[in-house]
Amino acid sequence: MAKRSGKLQSDPADGAGTESRGEIAYTRLKASIRAGELKPGQRIRENEMASQLDMSRTPVREALRRLEADGLLTFAPYRGMVISELDHQAVMELYQMREVLEGTAAGLAARHASEAEIGILQDLVAADKGSAADPKEVSTHNRQFHGAVYRAAHNRYLLKTLNVLGDAMALLGMTTMSLTGRSDTAREEHAAIVTAISAHDPAAAENAARKHIREAQRARLRLMFGDGNARIPEIKE
Repeated sequence: MAKRSGKLQSDPADGAGTESRGEIAYTRLKASIRAGELKPGQRIRENEMASQLDMSRTPVREALRRLEADGLLTFAPYRGMVISELDHQAVMELYQMREVLEGTAAGLAARHASEAEIGILQDLVAADKGSAADPKEVSTHNRQFHGAVYRAAHNRYLLKTLNVLGDAMALLGMTTMSLTGRSDTAREEHAAIVTAISAHDPAAAENAARKHIREAQRARLRLMFGDGNARIPEIKE
C-alpha cells in the first residue's frame, strides 16, 4: 500500500466543517480503493486504517461498514475484511452495465452538450498521446475523458449511477491499457465518440460508446486469461 509518512496518499483534504469523522474516513478509504492504493484481495485491519488515517477506531469502523454495504469490502473466512475481488461473472455483468450506461451518457451528450463542453472533449482527444504517454498521464487523461462525457450528458441521476459503477471498476485490478496497443485503439474509439457528439448525432454517439466498452470488455477477458505483452497497470478501463 502506498504511504506518505504513514498516511494514505490519496487522502482528500479534511475540508469538512460539517462532515462527521466517519464520513471523512469513508471518503478517504474509498478514494484509496479507487486510486489502487488499497488493492483487491488486500486484508484491511481496522487498527491499521485508523493509524494511517490518524483517527480513532470508531469512525473507521463506521466507514468499513459502509464500504462493506457498498460491496467494496468483503468478509473472507480466516482472513477477515478484504478489498473485494470480482469473479468472471461479476466482470461480465459490470461491462454489460457500462455499455448501457456509457452508451446512454454519450447519446445524451450529443443532445445536450454545450459548445464549450464539446470543445473540452475535442481538446482531450487531441491531447491523447496513447501508448507514447507516461502511464500516470494516461490514467489521468482517461478519467478526464470519461468524466467529461458523463457531465456533458446533463443528467444528475445517470452521473450518480456512473460514479457508483466507477467504484466497482476500481476492483478490476490490472488495467486493459496494459495490453499492447490498447491505449492507441482506445484513443481512436474516444475520437469516434467525440465526432458523433460534436455532430449532435445521438444514435452514432451511443453506438460509438457501446463499441468502445465492448472492446474494453474483450481486452479485459484477454487480460484475465493472460497476455504476455502486458505492462505495469495504472488505470482502469
